[in-house]
Amino acid sequence: MQLRARLNADMKDAMKSRDAARLSGIRMVLSAVKNRDIELRRELNDAEITETISTLCKQRRESIRLFKEAGRQDLVDKEEAELALLVSFLPQQLTREELVSLVDKVITETSATSGKDMGKVMKALQPLVSGRADGKLVSEVVKEKLA
Repeated sequence: MQLRARLNADMKDAMKSRDAARLSGIRMVLSAVKNRDIELRRELNDAEITETISTLCKQRRESIRLFKEAGRQDLVDKEEAELALLVSFLPQQLTREELVSLVDKVITETSATSGKDMGKVMKALQPLVSGRADGKLVSEVVKEKLA
């Protein structure tokens, strides 16, 4: 099932079950996708929708960090619930071990030897991990391996 169709179906289910929090989160995702459709003047494909959801996840993680610093546990809980919902629409996330083995493979393929080759490694790695791993984590692992 396509991601857009799945979002719409889940929205209908949330309406039927009167799950206000889930409905609100799905509407937020659909709104972001629709805004991106308008911006690009075409409908997004599944990969672009996944990218949009990943961006929303990144925003939620940053909000959680800031709310924790400010001591606002009520807002932290709300953002964590939204993040859990968003993650459910993303493909299965890579574990750190899977990511490390993928990075090792790409480093071998690109013949990278030092930190100067990080851009080359990241460029080759991005299509393999897009939507399946946080960019910050990917960058961290590549830095460790090239150091």
